[in-house]
Amino acid sequence: MKTGPGLDVHITKRTALLLLLDIIATYLSYWLASILTNVKGEVFVNNEIYFVLGILAFINVVVLATFRLYNNLWEYASIDEVIQIVGATVLGTLGGAVFLWIIGTRLPIRVFVVSCFLLIFFMGGIRFVFRFMRQKGRAIVSSQRTCDRPRTLVVGAGETGSLAIGRMASKDPLMPGIPIVATDDDPAKRGQRIHGVKVSGGTPDIVDLVDRYDIEQIVVAIPSSTPEERKRIYGECTKTDCRLRTLPNVRALSLDEIGDVSLRDVDVADLLGREEIVLNTRAVSGYIAGETVLVTGGGGSIGSELCRQLCTVAPARIVIFDIYENDAYMLRNELLSEYDDIDIIIEIGNVCDKERVNEVFAKYRPGAVFHAAAHKHVPLMEHCPREAVHNNVFGTLNAVRAADAYGAARFIFISTDKAVNPTSVMGATKRMGEMIVQYYARTSKTIFTAVRFGNVLGSNGSVIPVFQRQIAAGGPVTVTHPDIERFFMTIPEASRLVIQAGGMAHGGEIFILDMGEPVKIVDLAKGLIQLQGLTPDVDIKIEFTGLREGEKMYEELLMDEESTLPTDNKSIMISTGQEISYDEVAAKLGELEAAIGKSDEEAVHILESAVPTYRHTKNCA
Repeated sequence: MKTGPGLDVHITKRTALLLLLDIIATYLSYWLASILTNVKGEVFVNNEIYFVLGILAFINVVVLATFRLYNNLWEYASIDEVIQIVGATVLGTLGGAVFLWIIGTRLPIRVFVVSCFLLIFFMGGIRFVFRFMRQKGRAIVSSQRTCDRPRTLVVGAGETGSLAIGRMASKDPLMPGIPIVATDDDPAKRGQRIHGVKVSGGTPDIVDLVDRYDIEQIVVAIPSSTPEERKRIYGECTKTDCRLRTLPNVRALSLDEIGDVSLRDVDVADLLGREEIVLNTRAVSGYIAGETVLVTGGGGSIGSELCRQLCTVAPARIVIFDIYENDAYMLRNELLSEYDDIDIIIEIGNVCDKERVNEVFAKYRPGAVFHAAAHKHVPLMEHCPREAVHNNVFGTLNAVRAADAYGAARFIFISTDKAVNPTSVMGATKRMGEMIVQYYARTSKTIFTAVRFGNVLGSNGSVIPVFQRQIAAGGPVTVTHPDIERFFMTIPEASRLVIQAGGMAHGGEIFILDMGEPVKIVDLAKGLIQLQGLTPDVDIKIEFTGLREGEKMYEELLMDEESTLPTDNKSIMISTGQEISYDEVAAKLGELEAAIGKSDEEAVHILESAVPTYRHTKNCA
């Protein structure tokens, strides 16, 4: 929690205790100072002095908070922390003296001088005791449990690297490893020692140092670096057979969090080298805050993350509409544990059920709708095209019509890059969804828009979980083609941008998210194998199985006739492609609906005629 524009105090039990001890230290320092300077009788003449000392204590606490001394525990003391303590104490004492002079209260100057020295002693001592007790606690825990302690190279000799080395040296079970050597790209740090560990070389020396010191684990401790720098460092690290791990930026952590920080495995999202996208809450609060928001497919990978991100903008109510009750139930419990001021509701139903969709819209009258319900597995939809049409086309149509009928302010349709020049049934049905949304945007008071993006890392049915399971089983990892490429984005990134795009919409736009550069699937597979400290095609085989039905070699975010316009957000663009008349599509909707009750071949044939850019292929390159 933040206490003001200049302060960033995380209120935890440990922080509260530290605040109390600092207040007591202030009273004690001035009392002792008055005794040591032989003016106790002048200072403590009545009870008013305790109120005055309370003011001085408050000023000290505010200054300490401004110096972030309640966020960062003095756990790995350095000259920087000592300077912070001294500077904050001196400034707090001067501020208190000035304030008392302004209000006409006088204390002898020598009291302020002596109390300042005492405060430095007490406040530094308090933080030292915290440090000592924590280290003792960890030593006890460490003696009670065994843990793997691989020989470790730490990349980064800054504050975070120092924390990692110190904790590993103290045998902290949350930081398993034996620190052997460190690296840093800053030449000034070369040759220095951190907790006895020498800083030797920079990023280009990682492979050599791993061989020289028989390193088993690499810990990347440079959270403040740019994504490009991290990508370069991870690239060097993955040339080794070491397990690759990292940890968060300690300066961004609260007092409690610093003590509990632990190593985590570097994941594939780290290897993408993308700057994390932060939700601009100001831009979206107007259509989300205080409103009822409906998320169809809310229990799925995209829908559930949309719900999580929406909760940060303080809607009055989120309605999770999903056919699968278990995922929705678990999500509701998760959200309620963190947001007790938001009404989280589950409605079980199928978007293909028109009556049920209308019932939910009539009951809640949502102000904003995120339509994430869809069948998205490309090969499966090739085998079940009628189900794809039923869910992705007519389910979307049901939701669009209900939003129009019940006065939703905004409707955001979750599309995909597979809707661009589609070669699959799934892609063609999503393209029809885009066209339906664009048509209704022309005539409805509801703002209808679509957001188009590529693959999301770790979503249900994506390649990442499949690769991870294959690696865990000892391989082989199966890739369809050595040259196949895809755009990738993390689920939180995609969800934030979808919500942001919804706030930019005026009606009828197809927003396109900046997915960065496409990634070869085989490189992704190799990266995942290397992250486990294994060697591709040695420890884990990679096998090429051939392109699947409806699968493209390369995905696109724009059709041939489309170009883009920029927005205020550099990660979001607007397609300027020519809209296809709904009249052309409407004539096919009746045929498609009839085809659902007939044959898959008939459904695919009508889908081809309804979506001009779609050509059904068994396999395409």
